[in-house]
Amino acid sequence: MTVPVPRESIAPLSTSRRRALTGLAATAAAGLGFPALAQNRPVRVGATFDNSSVEKANGQGLYQGSSAFFAALNKAGGINGTKVELVMADDTFKPDVAKANALAFEKDSSVLALVHPLGTRQTAEVMDAVPGMAVVGPITGTIALRKKVSPNTFWVRANYDQEVDKLVSTAAVLGQSRIGLVHSNDPLGQSVLAAFKNALAKAKLEPAVIATTPNTTSMEVGPAAEAIAKAKPQVVVVGLAGTAPVFLKALRGAGNSSSAYGLSITASALAAMGDLARGLGFVIVVPSPYSTKYEIVRRYQADMVASGVKEFSLTSLEGYMNAAVLAEGMRRAGSLTRASVMSGLASIENFDLGGVKINYGRTNREGGQFVDVAVIGSRGQMLS
Repeated sequence: MTVPVPRESIAPLSTSRRRALTGLAATAAAGLGFPALAQNRPVRVGATFDNSSVEKANGQGLYQGSSAFFAALNKAGGINGTKVELVMADDTFKPDVAKANALAFEKDSSVLALVHPLGTRQTAEVMDAVPGMAVVGPITGTIALRKKVSPNTFWVRANYDQEVDKLVSTAAVLGQSRIGLVHSNDPLGQSVLAAFKNALAKAKLEPAVIATTPNTTSMEVGPAAEAIAKAKPQVVVVGLAGTAPVFLKALRGAGNSSSAYGLSITASALAAMGDLARGLGFVIVVPSPYSTKYEIVRRYQADMVASGVKEFSLTSLEGYMNAAVLAEGMRRAGSLTRASVMSGLASIENFDLGGVKINYGRTNREGGQFVDVAVIGSRGQMLS
């Protein structure tokens, strides 16, 4: 859900903000590897995501945020004096198209890295297709992908185990012991299901009901809604993304009033839910985009407004943060080559991204651990 924020509530570009961007634009020492591009020629970052199908809201939000970051970075001088161009390719949320887009980016020697591929199967194809390029901030929490040996993939968001564990523990604290789950019957859904069972085991609980939809994009949600309604759990964990509004409408239509808790991937569908979103709890894997207590959020707000976008969202903040992590890796790379960018990212340890810590290292690739629960209030505002 995006909520307009008054321009006067945006913090001005502070001295520390200017220093941070100027630092990214500092002159670098010469590096080793493939020949670097001339300093006056821009380098490129590729982004493949859904810009026209069921996950369009997520894709566009990510692109808005990363675009705002790179626009501000370039205004401050770029990376080591080199401007950065963000290049978008629409994969219509199809894994084979995402792979084709990644391979096309690989053929372009000016593209140094890829940022935030969207979707579990899409990410799996992209990370395998371009082993010589950094892939930063995939938008999926699937555990199986993180267990793969993929030195080129740098995760920024928390995983689904952490998300579901947070939802189940929150429900338990509130005295809700009858907890159900709806998930898609695909790799994404199987990851959510495994996380759900593990979280319930920790809490010494049994599932009240488990229902499935055919796949991530299927609108055939009626049978799952009826199964949940019949079981009458106190709370249902909604392991769906773009199809969540259709499911919740069917669930309420079936007469069920259970509390609903969504994963982070549900957040992109909040605006489409309308009144159905009120009272919905969901995981956030970045800070609230409206909370100015985080430096990274203050920078994000200022850069979004400067780019002409007055509405803030979780997805655009995530895109912004992914771009910031990639930029830090590029700053550390020295000579801008694909290999040096991966080395630069791997050198990030205990890095403060403005109130959120990112920690990689030689072998670790799960850099972010931020996870919290937010609720949509009675007036449609996000409370966290």
